Amino acid sequence: MNNANIDTAIFAGGCFWCMVQPFDSLPGILKIRSGYTGGHVANPTYEQVCSHTTGHTEAVKIWFDPTKFTYNDLVKTYWQVTDPTDAGGQFQDRGDNYRPVIFVNSPQQRAIAEASKVQLAKAEKFTKPIVTTIEAAMPFYEAEEYHQDFYKKDPRRYAAEHAPRQSFLNQYWQ
Repeated sequence: MNNANIDTAIFAGGCFWCMVQPFDSLPGILKIRSGYTGGHVANPTYEQVCSHTTGHTEAVKIWFDPTKFTYNDLVKTYWQVTDPTDAGGQFQDRGDNYRPVIFVNSPQQRAIAEASKVQLAKAEKFTKPIVTTIEAAMPFYEAEEYHQDFYKKDPRRYAAEHAPRQSFLNQYWQ
């Protein structure tokens, strides 16, 4: 990969199993990894993050070519695959380790994310306020291998986990 045309984005929106597939086939997406970020424990395990003692949230890190798919386009996609009105988790996944967060790695990403959040709120698509936070990117720790590309490895379980999310997305975005 030519590093000159690569940027990264980190999004948390509930279970990371459900956050890979929506971005995976977009143009310019080079790689997506599930992991943990936003907390205070280095190299956490899944069990540690689920214990709610690490401060981490499940997230995905996306490597992309911004000349083929912009960060703004990624943020727009993010809004359409999460419930931006639920700070207590996402769908059936509850707790701080499932909170919705856009982790930004530059002033440009912050400006794009904040403007997009304001635009979404002004659209009045939701009756509740937009509560997704925008935070500075912190170290990202890749999750265990069995979590990577879960939707491909276990499509039946993925479908069952994704059903509540899909119902919400159908209501608001289709």
